[in-house]
Amino acid sequence: QVQLVESGGGLVQAGGSLRLSCAASGRTFSRNVMGWFRQAPGKEREFVAGITWSGRNTHFADSVKGRFTLSRDNAKNTVYLQMNSLKPEDTAVYYCAADQSIVVLTTPSAYDYWGQGTQVTVSS
Repeated sequence: QVQLVESGGGLVQAGGSLRLSCAASGRTFSRNVMGWFRQAPGKEREFVAGITWSGRNTHFADSVKGRFTLSRDNAKNTVYLQMNSLKPEDTAVYYCAADQSIVVLTTPSAYDYWGQGTQVTVSS
């Protein structure tokens, strides 16, 4: 069992930056692929980024590639999503998720555990 809590969301102007954190509890955290998803009003939840348990492999959606980075600290049971050059279209609720696979999967249904989400709003 893994419990996830996101933090770091907020309101930022276009071009600004935010860093989201996802704190996990549970003994299997270090063996989980961790993913970030987002959901804007009226839209489906979409994949943003994912990282393997070792931290050596990351995968990003094309829409955020080159602007977002992802890292994890297994000693602190925390994953970090650094978001730079934010755009109004990045506005959404961002969710952290954990999966027990060994590769990063991009479909929400593949993930077993979810956080409650944190709101990110980018103003133009």
